[in-house]
Amino acid sequence: MKIFDISWPLSNEMTTYKNKKNVLIQPTQTFDINNVRETTISIHSHTGTHIDAPSHFIKDGKSIDQLNPLCCCGPAQVIDMTHIDDRITQNDLINITIKPHHIIIFKTKNSALSPTAPFDYNFVYIDASAASYLVEQSIYAIGFDYLGIERNQPEHDTHLTFMQHDLPIIEGLRLQNIKEGIYSLWCLPIKTPGLDGAPARALLIRD
Repeated sequence: MKIFDISWPLSNEMTTYKNKKNVLIQPTQTFDINNVRETTISIHSHTGTHIDAPSHFIKDGKSIDQLNPLCCCGPAQVIDMTHIDDRITQNDLINITIKPHHIIIFKTKNSALSPTAPFDYNFVYIDASAASYLVEQSIYAIGFDYLGIERNQPEHDTHLTFMQHDLPIIEGLRLQNIKEGIYSLWCLPIKTPGLDGAPARALLIRD
């Protein structure tokens, strides 16, 4: 069995959405002074690898603690889309066998970016036509390798297409060393009652 950690490493230098720099990891006690180590961590609900709750974009949508905690766990299909330069569309998917009832994870050029690089405003994203097509394929959840799955969509069409069909969204996966294929995914959000999303640890497992 091989285990691949595909989580975004948290640090003060990490990439944040649109360079908002809303992460602060600060030691509060050290061995030199206190003979013990303690750290304060301040992060945004959508920091690094995280799961979006429907309440992120839907007024009366479920919060993260109202989702099944295993909503992003199960068989997963990693699809290599590193040939895409701008966005993933329905036309890019129609000749790919999408496994129904799987968590579909897209590996794109985003995964080649350093986890501490400045935010890339031109990241590869999933457009609304691809989201609608994936819904029709009866997928279980969607995973993506950047801090957002859409860009320049004022109505948030991609997010809403998934959320209105109760499909969980995982953002901020790190897939540079992951090959296309079938895996098991374990990705659980931190229990944060009432919130619109939560950071998560994501592992791919292959026998």
